[in-house]
Amino acid sequence: MTNLNVSLPEPMRSWIEAQVAGGRYGNASEYVRELIRRDQERQAEERLDQLLLEGLSSGPATPMTPEDWADIRKQVAERFAKHKERSGKATREA
Repeated sequence: MTNLNVSLPEPMRSWIEAQVAGGRYGNASEYVRELIRRDQERQAEERLDQLLLEGLSSGPATPMTPEDWADIRKQVAERFAKHKERSGKATREA
């Protein structure tokens, strides 16, 4: 892990110290990591909400055809092959 120095006003520092003293966190780093994880989850949920709203407003749904499923399978297989190829290159270069 790497270190990151952060300047905080005294009330925020006292807040963090109180959270650690309360026993929920072992140290200030654990508290900050938890806050970052929560923020990352919140942003992921916001992105999902945005995508769902875009999907809902994109027009009426249509039934999936066998051709649609075949196209999806083809795209997934192509992405997997590219990913596998990149992973193999990274392993050989290491």
